[in-house]
Amino acid sequence: MIYDVRQVTTCIYASAVSHAHHVLRLTPVNRDGQRVHVSSLQIEPRPVKAREGQDFFGNKLTSVAISEAHETLAVKVSARIAVDSVVLPDPATAPSWERVREEVFAASDIGPQSPVHFMFPSRMVSLDPEIRDYARASFTRGRSVLAAALDLTHRIKTDMAYEIGATTVTTTAPMSFALRRGVCQDFAHIMISGLRGLGLPASYVSGYLRTTRTPEQTELQGADAMHAWVQVWCGHDIGWIGFDPTNDMIASDDHVTLAIGRDYSDVAPMDGVIVAAGGQRITVSVSVTPVQASSTLLPQNTF
Repeated sequence: MIYDVRQVTTCIYASAVSHAHHVLRLTPVNRDGQRVHVSSLQIEPRPVKAREGQDFFGNKLTSVAISEAHETLAVKVSARIAVDSVVLPDPATAPSWERVREEVFAASDIGPQSPVHFMFPSRMVSLDPEIRDYARASFTRGRSVLAAALDLTHRIKTDMAYEIGATTVTTTAPMSFALRRGVCQDFAHIMISGLRGLGLPASYVSGYLRTTRTPEQTELQGADAMHAWVQVWCGHDIGWIGFDPTNDMIASDDHVTLAIGRDYSDVAPMDGVIVAAGGQRITVSVSVTPVQASSTLLPQNTF
């Protein structure tokens, strides 16, 4: 599936910002099963300095400095991305979750894709005993890692209420788990905490969902905004598989990956420092639409 992705992030400040420095994680990159045909990043006011790089996990970073006084900052992302569908192996043929745990504890690879980076507590994901015990109900003795992860995905969707405004970007997994409500970030953090508590590697994925659907297709929660889901390492033979607990589904060609990290703090779309007084209001709009054969390509990166 090929998509045209559009995202507009608008920051409206209570007073004029005299200087700003931002680090953006808003440019998609090629990954297994995903190819970026072209992308564009536009920023207003125009930065006086811009530098591109990547972090340890291969996410693209754009550092910008803005010296022009401004009360509004607009960041527009456009990209054309091809995403392959995922063929899930038969869960009955997958290794048991205990075997996967043994494999990761024996791993010696410390490269960016190694599961060893995603099995310990991170800045926003603690190993909470209540969440671990909740996850354990899915991971019974000898159960295949795929069957258990699918069951946990379903239970989180069933037991958690999707409610915008119930939490914030700083809400921890134990807090949202106690509330039994939240948004995709909370669902993902809870699942990650439970899996890591059992010794299984799990990463946090930020990205987008397809926003245009046919009348026969179910509306996905988290569309029309940035979305988050989980990747679970299922052993050397299977590798990483994406699970979306917000929608109780495998992450496949409905999902476009933007960044991967240990939790939200690794993939926050926009960090930085501003010189100003007062608060700010941020709005985000997203569209992910299938490409028509006659569509033209997008321009390359511009600042």
